[in-house]
This record gives sequence, structure tokens and C-alpha cells, in this order.
Amino acid sequence: MLTRRAAAQLLATTVAAAALGGRIATAAETVIRVGLDLSLTGADAESALRIKNGALMAFEEINAKNEIPGYKLDVLTLDDGTATAGQYDPAQAATNARKMVSDKSVVAAIGPMMSGAGKAMAPILSQGGLATITPSSTNPDITNPKFADQYKPAGKAIYFRTVTTDAFQGPNMANYFADTLHVKSVYVLDDSGAYGVGIADSFQKRAGEKGIKVLGRDRLDPKAADYTTILTKIKSLNPDALYYGGVGQAGVKLAKQAYDIVPKMIKAGGDGMYSAEMLSAVGFPAAAGWYATIASPHVTGQSAAEAWMKAYSTKYNMQPDDYSITAYDAGLVIADAIKRLIADKKEVNRDNVRDYIQTANVKTLQGPVAFDANGDLKDRTISIFQIRKDVNYAADDMVHQFHYVGVAPQS
Repeated sequence: MLTRRAAAQLLATTVAAAALGGRIATAAETVIRVGLDLSLTGADAESALRIKNGALMAFEEINAKNEIPGYKLDVLTLDDGTATAGQYDPAQAATNARKMVSDKSVVAAIGPMMSGAGKAMAPILSQGGLATITPSSTNPDITNPKFADQYKPAGKAIYFRTVTTDAFQGPNMANYFADTLHVKSVYVLDDSGAYGVGIADSFQKRAGEKGIKVLGRDRLDPKAADYTTILTKIKSLNPDALYYGGVGQAGVKLAKQAYDIVPKMIKAGGDGMYSAEMLSAVGFPAAAGWYATIASPHVTGQSAAEAWMKAYSTKYNMQPDDYSITAYDAGLVIADAIKRLIADKKEVNRDNVRDYIQTANVKTLQGPVAFDANGDLKDRTISIFQIRKDVNYAADDMVHQFHYVGVAPQS
């Protein structure tokens, strides 16, 4: 018969085993934690789950294979989405950053998803010396030396990315509009968030440089239900195309209503529109035809990732997207930093892990991952997709309903 104390010890051990990929840490092993901050509540929850699974898969594999002898990796998962915001909430993101910084066992982090959350978290992470690797946050201000006092007040780069930034994502899509789609006029929208405004600004600037006439710019309220007044105004101006900078809370409603008012207009957005929600919440036929970019090479659907994708879909009963892979690769980079520290006989602490992430050069599913002095990914690839219904696959299958167009023309 178990005593109450023995039962409590057994429960704690079982929980630890589950968190560590099913393997129980021995007394001789050190448990180190990695924070994981994502927008798991609200409009982007489906995309967040795919990203979360990618990160967890990396750590579970590392633990299962005992790739870091003497250590086990544990994950502290935090949600920066709130029901009140309906998406990511910068205040909650800041709270999560403080929680990670205050936990001395946390030596690195993955996340956040969203740049608005990133702007709230970066100064706190900097003061705490805690490096994070975002698999999807693309606003360039956070890593721009011009804003170093604001986002890295302690001096060293702490905000790393396995994606490139909107300094490339917005302009390269404008190049595609001009060079391939031969767009002559466009109307630009954003959702008022840090990411949405930034990518819309960079797209609009480059569109003007390419000779595309920008007929207007409006800002959507993500919590508003009805965008028909703005869409009716856009219809009256008759631009060749509509470009939206923003994430799913406004994007889903925009896509549905745009189909009713401007169904034949060319429509595009950034990686905020490369989402499971475009398929599950917008659906066909409204989602069909939308273009979306991602700030990384396209890997899902490629033969090099076939085995990984099969393992992911078997484990989680869903198809991954490319940002599942950038999250997985972020996990590989953190593990690589820890392995090199151990090989160099240095202490595994957040300061040393940060320094070794800075010097990473890791072979991953998306290709070599290495960072510049600001923490930005050296690979500047922008990939373009268009939603086209393939009746041979499930309507929410991102791998087959988001048709890969190719690499966006670089500026």
C-alpha cells in the first residue's frame, strides 16, 4: 500500500517523465528548462498548436536519444493569448517573460509567435540575460540596432530568429506583385498590430518604388465584426490588388467578407495569412486565391522532410506547417548550444547558452541556421504560396491546400 508521501513522489516522477518525453531523469542527471511562449488562446490558436508541437518534438527526440548525456530538457509552456484580447496580449507576454526570467532553471526560450508579444518581452528578456529564438516573429525593429536601447537594454542580442524579417517579407512580395502578377494599383490594409503595421509599411514602400500606385491605406480594428464599409470603398476605387498586413483575428473576417465584395481581386498577405485558420475558419471558396508569404524556405512537402513530416503527423494527428519546422529547428539550435558548452567544459547557464546560440551554425531541416550580430537569421529566403483547393486532400490540409509558388524575388 502506498503512503501519501510515496504516492506524491510517484505522481511527481510520472509528471516529470511525461514532460521529458517519457524518460525519467535519474538522480545523476540535471534537468534544465526551456521556456516556450506562444499564442495558444484566441484567433491564432490552431497555428500556435502546430508550432508548439514542432518545438516539443525536438526536445522529446533529444531526450529519448540521450543526446545530451547527464542532462534532460524540460519545457515551460506559457500562453500569451487571452480571451479578452482574442489573440496575443502584450501585457500577458510581458508577464510570461518575467516568469521565465525569474525561474533560474530556464536557460533559453522559444517564442513568441507574434511581434507585438516580442516587443513586450524583449526588454525583460534582455535584462534577465535570457535568449529566445522566435520561429515566426518577423518585425525588424526588435533586432534593429537603431532600437537597441529599447529592445536590448542590457547590450547583448537575446532575440534570435529561425525566420527572416519583414524588411524582406513585405518588399519581396511587392516585387512579386510588380514583376510576376503585373499589378499596377493596390490598396493596403493593416490590423494595427506591430507585425501588421510593419509589414504593410515595408510592402507599401517597395510597391511605390516598383511603380505600383497605392490607392489608399486603412487600419482594421481586430475586434470589429464588419469590414464591409472599407471593402466597399476599395471596390469603388477598383485597384488591381489588395494587400493585408496582419494576423488571423482580423484576417479571417477580412477574407470572408472580401470574397463577398471583391471576389475576383488579387488578394495577398504575409505569414499572418499562412495559417490553419485560413482553411478551417475561412474555408472554401472564400479562402481560394489568396497569396501568402512565409519568412523562411519552404520545407513541408519537400522530399528532405518527408520522414519528419510523417513522424509529426503520426505523433500529433495533424499536418505540420513550415513554422512547425522553424520551431523544431529552434529546439535543435538550443540543444546544439548546450552540447557545445558541455564539450567545452563550461557551465550550462543562460549567459553561456546565449553566447553559444549567437555563434550557432546548425544543419537543420530548413538548411543551415546561423545568426548575424543582431540575432537575425542569415538566410533571407521568402516563400510564396497561393491557396488552391485540392479535392484529393482534406480542406484543412496546409501542405496541399497552400500551393507553393516559389521564392519571392529579392529586392
